[in-house]
Amino acid sequence: MAEHRQLQRAALLDAARVLLTEGGKEALTFPALAARTGLARSSVYEYFRSRAAVVEALCEVDFPLWAAEIEAGMASRDTAAERIEAYVRGQLALAADPRHRAVVAISALELGEAARERIRAAHGKLAGLVVQALEDLGHEQPRLAAVLLQGVVEASVRRAEQAAAGGRAGCLPEGPEEIADAAVAFALHGLSRA
Repeated sequence: MAEHRQLQRAALLDAARVLLTEGGKEALTFPALAARTGLARSSVYEYFRSRAAVVEALCEVDFPLWAAEIEAGMASRDTAAERIEAYVRGQLALAADPRHRAVVAISALELGEAARERIRAAHGKLAGLVVQALEDLGHEQPRLAAVLLQGVVEASVRRAEQAAAGGRAGCLPEGPEEIADAAVAFALHGLSRA
């Protein structure tokens, strides 16, 4: 019985991912989950009491996996500069994934403070890896630099999203690779060589 419940719960989470990817946050409804999984709508409530509970479960399952991908990418690199590059490129690649974008968008609206704190903790672990890489590079203020580096990543994500959406009347000629290259250059060399 417990195994059946786990399989049903996993099927509901898979359905939620598909709904979010295909239709955005508005598509994630209990009737849609029921239709996608073949369950009765009332059965969906046996697994999740609200849409926020579905989103929280997605975050609990997916965010550690995404963080592990970035961590593995960093661990596979030899030098501190290569680890920072892997961090930046990994974050940008993840942000381009429609599943990740959808979960991030809906989690900002649906999650309570406790769930947000768990997500911040997962991000904090990644930030610790960046701090270590910056220390290895001899940076004088590695914690501050890690926070600023995250700002570069977030600005790069926004720029890539604008470019993917067609920009402002086509005014954004950069592609995702050019944006990633510029973000890495800025992260490693600052304004003098970005």
